[in-house]
Amino acid sequence: MIAAWVSDSWWRKTLYVSGGALLAAAAYIFYELLSIKKEQELDSTDAIILHQFSRPVLSPSLYPLCLKIETYLRMVDLPYQTYFDGRLSAQGTMPWIEYNHKRVSGTEFIVKFLEKKLGVSLNKSLSAEEEAIAHTITKMVEEHLHWTIAYCQWVENMEETRHMLGVCELLQWSVCELNGNLVKREMYCHGIGRYNTHLIHTLLERDLRTLSTLLGDKKYIMGSKVSSVDAAVFGHLAQVMWTLPGSSPERLIKGELPNLARYCERIRREFWPEWVLDYEDLCSEMCTDAHTQHSLFSCADTLDVVDTHTLSHKRSPDTDRSGRSLSDSDIEVDESGAELKVNA
Repeated sequence: MIAAWVSDSWWRKTLYVSGGALLAAAAYIFYELLSIKKEQELDSTDAIILHQFSRPVLSPSLYPLCLKIETYLRMVDLPYQTYFDGRLSAQGTMPWIEYNHKRVSGTEFIVKFLEKKLGVSLNKSLSAEEEAIAHTITKMVEEHLHWTIAYCQWVENMEETRHMLGVCELLQWSVCELNGNLVKREMYCHGIGRYNTHLIHTLLERDLRTLSTLLGDKKYIMGSKVSSVDAAVFGHLAQVMWTLPGSSPERLIKGELPNLARYCERIRREFWPEWVLDYEDLCSEMCTDAHTQHSLFSCADTLDVVDTHTLSHKRSPDTDRSGRSLSDSDIEVDESGAELKVNA
């Protein structure tokens, strides 16, 4: 009996090990085949491929830096392909781009790479001093305001953020838990996370009021023409405007700091004409410009390939309660990259 049991156990173990090895081998081969196919699909020859997180509901992105780079690409009028494959860069960051098989991560390095490689620039009209000021504002936004907004999104208002994710409910909880813990850890290492909620909101409010003062009555941060700093500022302010419903920073922007609200609306309408906020807004946009095509962002909206001809140079004039125009723009960009083609 004992010998038979030992023999039977040995055979079972052999079967389990052999079966596991076969499954692992099959999974590896399947993964390699998918990888080869993916590499073929992501041929970046003369095409900008933007990697970022999946689109949420009713917003292009819940991640300020992803929204920054995609808005920047629209501002310089460069065609691009967007992939929501979830792959981080070699440095573990998102977003990142591929162009002619060159991979670049870090939003600052992406902008510099595109400027050098394709000759595009939003800052040609800026003096050396103005460029230094724009760089300083960008760093304040990305290294300081960024974390206080992330706290509101993924820690304080996690339930509202969860419902904006365009994934199933199980993944919603997983993503929010993962991001919430990651944000708290990163904030603690940064230093801001060592303060209580009241002080974090104090820092957030101060940054917003500073941006409002810097903007003043101008169309854009540096004057009448859009510059690269506007992509960074919009990427962050848009989170406050449209992903933090009912929060104190949203009430601040839409109440005491209306110039920031007008600024966000101006950029949204100019560079994101298909970004419709609600049904009432949709009707308003369609009545204003019957030739502009709009589509609600949803979990089914992939937008893998962007039609930049449709997205560029479309305007939907509107006014705020004070009668001021929300969609005026005096843009000057270098068109030397206009011949760049997207491989559909």
